[in-house]
Amino acid sequence: MKTALKIILATTTLIMASPLAVSAEDLEGVVTISETSLGKILVNTSGMTLYSFDKDSEGKSACNGGCAKAWPPLLASSSTAEKGNYTKITRDDGAQQWAYKGMPLYGWVKDKKPGDVTGDKFKGVWHIVKP
Repeated sequence: MKTALKIILATTTLIMASPLAVSAEDLEGVVTISETSLGKILVNTSGMTLYSFDKDSEGKSACNGGCAKAWPPLLASSSTAEKGNYTKITRDDGAQQWAYKGMPLYGWVKDKKPGDVTGDKFKGVWHIVKP
């Protein structure tokens, strides 16, 4: 019994220390996790919902010009370092944009207050980003 307890304790300690046991991460000062009517999602520092676009490819934004006016990219400053699943991509205009798991992040002009998720499934190609 004593040996079994030691194994359980050692396994629990190993799991708790494992990166796989870490809950969803945020990017301090840029992105955090919020609970909404659709569950946990990524939001910007103002609490506004972040979206991904199906027409983007990993590391590349397909939303420029008028698209970017309606779906403002989450721009990255050079002073904030990449962390974990959060990376920076270079947009067509040369600006840096945050990406989560390689997919660029955007806001939506029709979301008016924190917790709004009105852009989810818009035209079947825009989706909230879940951690």
